Amino acid sequence: MNSLILNAAAVAVLIAMGLALARTLLGPTVHDRILAVNSFGTKTVLLIALLGALAGRADYLDVALLYALINFIATVALMKYSRSKELSRPDPEQSP
Repeated sequence: MNSLILNAAAVAVLIAMGLALARTLLGPTVHDRILAVNSFGTKTVLLIALLGALAGRADYLDVALLYALINFIATVALMKYSRSKELSRPDPEQSP
């Protein structure tokens, strides 16, 4: 029974990943695309955790956590880059 539920959840996550991929390709703005990529990354973390539960291997959760951290940092960097076109320059709207 648990395996059936986990398989159904994995299929649902795959469908949601497909929808996020469609949003990434269709846009309409750069920010929408970046957030869709972030959503795709979050769903990838869920899928890795589900596959770990199906395989009975807890070490998959470590991989999922690492991927979540990389996804978060990449999203913040992409948003900053899309705003100022440079990663090292401070944001002009956040002056002290």
